[in-house]
Amino acid sequence: MTRYLFMLLAITIAPTAFSQNEKLRIIVIGAHPDDCDLDAGGTAILFAKMGHAVKFVAVTNGDAGHQKMKGAPLAKRRLGEAKEAGRRFGVEYDVLDNHDGQLEPTLNVRLQVIRKIREWNADMVIAPRPNDYHPDHRYTGVLVQDAAFMVTVPNIAPETPALQKNPVFVYSQDRFQRPNPFRPDIAVDISAVFTQKMNAMGAHVSQMYEWLPWIGHFLDQVPKDVSAREKWLGETRRVTITPDVRQALAKWYGEERANKAEHAEAFEICEYGTQPSEEDIRRLFPMLKK
Repeated sequence: MTRYLFMLLAITIAPTAFSQNEKLRIIVIGAHPDDCDLDAGGTAILFAKMGHAVKFVAVTNGDAGHQKMKGAPLAKRRLGEAKEAGRRFGVEYDVLDNHDGQLEPTLNVRLQVIRKIREWNADMVIAPRPNDYHPDHRYTGVLVQDAAFMVTVPNIAPETPALQKNPVFVYSQDRFQRPNPFRPDIAVDISAVFTQKMNAMGAHVSQMYEWLPWIGHFLDQVPKDVSAREKWLGETRRVTITPDVRQALAKWYGEERANKAEHAEAFEICEYGTQPSEEDIRRLFPMLKK
C-alpha cells in the first residue's frame, strides 16, 4: 500500500512542469539522427517560430545505417547532417556516441538521457513508445520511461542538478497495435510547415536519399535531379491522417480547421511524469488554437 500511495502522489501532485509566462523548453529524443525529425519535426518548427527552445537528441550515432559506409566515417557524416537539419528546423541537435543497432537500456545510457533532460531543463519530453519494429527505437522508449522519475532524484547523476519539476512526457505517433495501439491525445496541424519539415529532413541525405530507399527496395525511384528530391520526399513521407487523429485535431482546433488539415503530428500522454490538464496541454502546445 505504501508503494502504491507513493506512486500515486508522484503522478498526481507532481510540480507543474512550466510557467504560463515563460518560454517553453522542449526536448525530443529519438534513437537515430533523423528520428526526431520524422516524429516531431513539424511541431518543433512551430515551437521554434513561436520563440520556444527545442532540442533534438539522437541516442545513437547512426554508424550502421548505410549500405556502403559504416563506422566512424558514417557517424561523422550523420552528425554533420543532423547539425544541418537542426539549423533548418531552428532547433539544437545533439547526437550521443552509442553504436547504431546495438542500443540497450543500460544504466550508463539511462544516465546519459537523464543528463540531457536535466541540462535542457525540459518542460516536455517527446519520445517513441517502447514498442516498435526496431530494437533501438524500443529501447529509446524504455530509456526515456526509466528516466521519467529519476530526472527529479538528486542522488542520481548528481553532477547534473536534478530538476525541481517533473516534465510532461509524451509519445510520438506510431502504427503498432500490440500490446496496445497508439492513442492520439494531442494532434498538431503541421500543414503550414510541412514543406519546411521536408526541406529539413532532406539534410539527412545519407538516410532520405540513400539508405532508407535502399533498405526499402525503392532506391531506383529517388530522383537524380537534386532539385526534384524534396518534392519526392514529401510525397513518399506523407502520413495519412487517420480518423482518430482527425478527431483529435477537431478537439483542439475545431471541426473546420481539422477538416482542412493536410498534415498532422500526434502525441500520446505518457502515464509517467506530470499529468497535464487540458489547460496545461494548451499551454504546452500554444499552437493549438480553435
